[in-house]
Amino acid sequence: MILVFGGTTEGRKAVAALETAGSPFYYSTRSDVQAVELVNGRRLTGAMDVQEMVSFCRDHAIRLIVDAAHPFAEELHRNLLYVAHHVHVPIVRFDRIYPPHTDDINWCNGYDDAVARLEAQGIERLLALTGVQTISRLRPFWQRHECWWRILDRSVSKSLAQKNDFPEDHLVYYEHDDTATLIGQLRPQAILTKESGLSGGFAEKVEAARHAGVKVFVVERPAYPPKTPTQLGVHIERVNGEHGLRRMVERLLPEFYPLHSGLTTGTCATAAAIADALRKTTGAQPAEVPITLPNGEQIMVGVGYGADYAYVVKDSGDDPDVTKGLEIRAAITPAAVEGETVGNPLITITAGEGIGRFTLPGFDYPPGNPAINRSPRQMIEQNLRPLLSTSASSWLCTLSVPGGAEVARRTFNPRLGIEGGISIIGVSGIIKPFSEEAFIDSIRKCMQVAKASGTARVVINSGAKSERFVRQRYPDLPRQAFVEYGNYIGQTLTMADELAFPAVTLGVMLGKAVKLAEGQLDTHSRRGTMNKTFIAQMLTEAGIGLPSGVLEELTLARELWSAIPASQLPVFARTVISHCRTHCAPLLKSACLEILLIDDEGQIYA
Repeated sequence: MILVFGGTTEGRKAVAALETAGSPFYYSTRSDVQAVELVNGRRLTGAMDVQEMVSFCRDHAIRLIVDAAHPFAEELHRNLLYVAHHVHVPIVRFDRIYPPHTDDINWCNGYDDAVARLEAQGIERLLALTGVQTISRLRPFWQRHECWWRILDRSVSKSLAQKNDFPEDHLVYYEHDDTATLIGQLRPQAILTKESGLSGGFAEKVEAARHAGVKVFVVERPAYPPKTPTQLGVHIERVNGEHGLRRMVERLLPEFYPLHSGLTTGTCATAAAIADALRKTTGAQPAEVPITLPNGEQIMVGVGYGADYAYVVKDSGDDPDVTKGLEIRAAITPAAVEGETVGNPLITITAGEGIGRFTLPGFDYPPGNPAINRSPRQMIEQNLRPLLSTSASSWLCTLSVPGGAEVARRTFNPRLGIEGGISIIGVSGIIKPFSEEAFIDSIRKCMQVAKASGTARVVINSGAKSERFVRQRYPDLPRQAFVEYGNYIGQTLTMADELAFPAVTLGVMLGKAVKLAEGQLDTHSRRGTMNKTFIAQMLTEAGIGLPSGVLEELTLARELWSAIPASQLPVFARTVISHCRTHCAPLLKSACLEILLIDDEGQIYA
């Protein structure tokens, strides 16, 4: 069992990540103010002291603590260390993402240092954004200078300000993204805020002050883990995003998630590039390297080293990915290119063995380019640039995948016009096992390639079998005009509408057709099963009567092809198609929709 301490944005993210497992966990907050959606999680409210936490962990078989509390909640962080020590469980610290320190900000080591720095720079008018709890700690300053304090418009906050004798007429109340407005109204010489990270609105506060020409003073976040009187020896792992949290839980508590996540080829390539860059610029060869994902969070990825390259063994988790186990390699070499500065190096990414090339339009890059999509290219460049900025002015990053050409034959690549190897892809950087998102993204890419091929008609099918039969009906259409929708009929039709295809042909076999006819635009078995009552309704509409008990004994819809007399099959097919059209046609605003019902032998009914 997992126990999460939250009440923050990170707490909400932790809940979202853990809920996907379908396993129970506990979510603890001091108050009940934060609204969170819990299905598998159980909410706990009210502060607990160390002994109460220890007892709770023992009584409820807690095996992992997730500390997603505010970065300035030092007492709670320290208490959780004691708890973890006593019950012998690890802690995952779910931290925030922090912008880098810049020289135009006055960084303060605590509140006493902040007062000293404000005084030293002659600040007489201050807007404090550090919260009502800090009024008492900054009393020496606001008693001598004009200060406004932004607090939450809640009775408990107002009472605390009153208790500390802060002047009521200098309280201002928090409204979303109102820092710029307050600066404009109050015209302070400076703002004082906490290093609260991106989720705490830190960047927006600083930018508002910079724009107004107002000085910025920031109380630095406390060190983590906090100091304790003795060394406790607690196993601590740190993450700063939901992907990292999931992967850490998968490592520390493998049974919590029924299926484990993996890494995209883009993430593997980026980690390999970082490792080779580190080795060639510093001589270091770490077993793991930090990689920043597109959402800004950082994860650790295991790497290995060859003679003149670094590599990552593709980890697809429990996703049925044919690239699992391949070595994704990267070699970083200086490149002599004139006109580039060392501070902003030019990084050229190219492909070697096992990576395909685009041969058709419709991708991020024109035909002839390596099949390395925009998102992984950007991820590689953004991760490499800080490592290479003090060395040569230009670098070449060569990616390769031994065995990639053979594996690519078992992917969508040949259909998409990617020849010679696999693709380096990935938007989030993480593979969610059996991810609907990933499959839908592949459908979208196929639809875009179909559009780029110039075909006026796109033919969507559930799989290779139905496509084989429909191809005979449209032998002159290019291969790219045929797209598999799997179970996502509704979403594929919506894509066809967005891409403005003049004509759409939907090929469907009976198992999916009877679900679609009832309005199930996603025909996966987990969404719904064959409804015999609705099938009976369609048989009645078609004027077909089956012998008693035949329909009840059906286990698969395709058995209807032999149960219904051959002479009545066309009218039954027309009835099914009519119902399917009722639900599909509204998704297409202007395209001409053709629906083809296909039996197991390839007979097509239109």
